[in-house]
Amino acid sequence: MPDGGYILGIDLGTTSLKGVLYDRDGELLGTCGTTYPTYRPAEGRVEQDAWDWMIALWKVADRLMEGRSPADLAAIAICSQVNTYVCVDAEGTPLAPAVVWQDVRAEDEAERLNQMVGEERRLRWWPSGMAISASHMLPQMAHVARHRPDIWKRTAKMLSPKDFLLRQLTGLWTADPFACFDAVDASGAYIDEYLAMVPGAAERVAPLRSFRDVVGPFRHAHWPDCSARIVNGTMDAFACLFGSGAAGAGEGCYISGTSEIVALIGGRPGGRPGIVSFPPIDDWYVQAGPTQSGGDTLRWMAQLLGTDHQGVLDRAAQADRSGAGDGVLFLPHLEGERAPLWDAHARGAFLGMTSHDGAPQLALAALEGVALSARLIFEGAVEAAGVRPPSLFIGGAGNRSDLWAQIRADVLGVTLNRVECLDTGAVGAAIVAGLGVGRYASIADGSTALVRIEREFAPDRQKAARYKRMADRYSAGYEQLKPWHLL
Repeated sequence: MPDGGYILGIDLGTTSLKGVLYDRDGELLGTCGTTYPTYRPAEGRVEQDAWDWMIALWKVADRLMEGRSPADLAAIAICSQVNTYVCVDAEGTPLAPAVVWQDVRAEDEAERLNQMVGEERRLRWWPSGMAISASHMLPQMAHVARHRPDIWKRTAKMLSPKDFLLRQLTGLWTADPFACFDAVDASGAYIDEYLAMVPGAAERVAPLRSFRDVVGPFRHAHWPDCSARIVNGTMDAFACLFGSGAAGAGEGCYISGTSEIVALIGGRPGGRPGIVSFPPIDDWYVQAGPTQSGGDTLRWMAQLLGTDHQGVLDRAAQADRSGAGDGVLFLPHLEGERAPLWDAHARGAFLGMTSHDGAPQLALAALEGVALSARLIFEGAVEAAGVRPPSLFIGGAGNRSDLWAQIRADVLGVTLNRVECLDTGAVGAAIVAGLGVGRYASIADGSTALVRIEREFAPDRQKAARYKRMADRYSAGYEQLKPWHLL
């Protein structure tokens, strides 16, 4: 192992890339992040340039390694957003913009595949009976094959963001079962019968390896003296789970980034419709789900109110949250919804407004609506995992706000423990890097070594009745508005 023994963890998120650097003793030496653009060329279309991810990687990595030699890097691991894909040729060069998970262009292909699969095979392949979404890999492949046959013919692989970066760093193809959850069965293997439904798909998926496997040595001209081992890594939600402190059965996390992610660790197999059940790892049975809009709602509200993120939070703090009335309800389905509804047609709405409501009430409703969307996942994950934890670890940029963190604790009705380093995906990637080179014996060892709690948010029990009513209104509002979504 190189003398310095540094470990670099990278999280390639939806809007930014974050990195953390640790020394051999587990001391956090630095954190860094940078953003990259997202393009919305038409309604329902959301794209990124894969080369922007590489530019961001080097910007962050160079800043973290400033004054240090890349030759002293022991390992690098990357986690990333999932259900975002880029078609690349045999050299790993992008052939078109990457299609981001928020994109719904493959709705028709997803519906066709849902009908082809049917209920019997769905339940046999996926413990949760998961519906196929427009953001999943196979509908995306089907859309390219149908609408861009020229691109499809030249496509060697369709890669997730992390696997694109790994190809650039090692020259090798790789993927992992957790990031490919929508195309693997309960054992973590590709479902051959499913892939066969799109001719050519099986040849265009990357080979699967464990998230903690070493893919190969670093091979990139940017750091000619670097010989770090590159560890496979995984999806951001899974990395955030142990990167936030969850270390065993009965524990879980709530991560707020562009979307909301809630994940629980069960001690037995389980499942529930709408919740993603991951292949078991060690003695963990992870039940989780992502929403479509978390921090992205904050971005949208800032534009709507002509302010910035902090301006939205400041306005929300002015609204009455005492429980005297339920107030305005917001459904944050701005680009459809993922877990647990999996409805690409769903649309956002403010409900129950009066002439007395203004910017503070709308801002508060937006924050509460996002928390209510996470509550649906939390309740489903509890049922699937067979355990209701008294507390969750929280991280992600959306939990930087004390107000929003408290709202989430009140809405979910559990204590939330905020970690010192909110970049939990990058911390999780660092843990994966440590696992890959034998620095940690288990996920729990790595999590214990690197994660620290900064503050606790206990739920206000006096607000429980109000948020129970709001949760009921949230579900009823979604059901009642369904006919309007299809107009």
